Amino acid sequence: MKDKATKQPKKPEQDAGKQRVIIRTIGMKKEYNRGGEITQALRGVDVELYTGEFIVVMGPSGSGKSTFFNMIGALDSPSHGRVFIDEVDVAQLTAEELAFLRCRKIGYIFQSYNLIQYMTALENVTTPMAFGGVDPDQARKRGMDLLELVGLGDRWFHRPIEMSGGQQQRVAIARSLANQPSVLLCDEPTANLDHHTGDEILAILQKLNTERGVTIICATHDHRMMNVCDRLLWIRDGAIERIARRDEVEVELGSID
Repeated sequence: MKDKATKQPKKPEQDAGKQRVIIRTIGMKKEYNRGGEITQALRGVDVELYTGEFIVVMGPSGSGKSTFFNMIGALDSPSHGRVFIDEVDVAQLTAEELAFLRCRKIGYIFQSYNLIQYMTALENVTTPMAFGGVDPDQARKRGMDLLELVGLGDRWFHRPIEMSGGQQQRVAIARSLANQPSVLLCDEPTANLDHHTGDEILAILQKLNTERGVTIICATHDHRMMNVCDRLLWIRDGAIERIARRDEVEVELGSID
């Protein structure tokens, strides 16, 4: 018998015509030249992502998910096409403007946490604030508040080696919120965690989306993410294969219809 995933209450749908586009790509392509051989990682991606959405990006390994993330997160530039973040053409920005956009508009959550090992949890969270020009006293208070938000109010001065994988990922989430970004890009945020801890991380992301209105874009193989998202985006062979609302997709153990 197939075990159907339990759907969570869905937040009210906004009228698509009234939603504001936060990220838009037009004909986005990415090519790599490896020893004279051209590899096409992305093959002309056109997509619009809206403010306040929870987007799940799925696809097999090597499909182009990570490259897609690097493009929409302004971590890399497309070979062809255009990327707009908050209606700003990323290609037109200077290096300084691009750094400012990454610092203030987008938060990044990585599968491997990417914490600075010799720093405490609080120092890891407040470091991006220094680049954002936040006053040190305000940064310290905000950092404590963010660690409290992710359930680590008693772990301010612990270093990564003193924390579990789930606790490190909580610190990484708090750090991603340091400069109050409008978009969180999450790359396999539950991949290295046990089932229970993964559920806890998912609950935090859902809370940020529903209560704070943060746009969540999450690349994952974790089908639990599909229970709380607004739309799903499938990438295969460097192209968008399908985009669907959650209520258009039936999730069953071992299959996605």
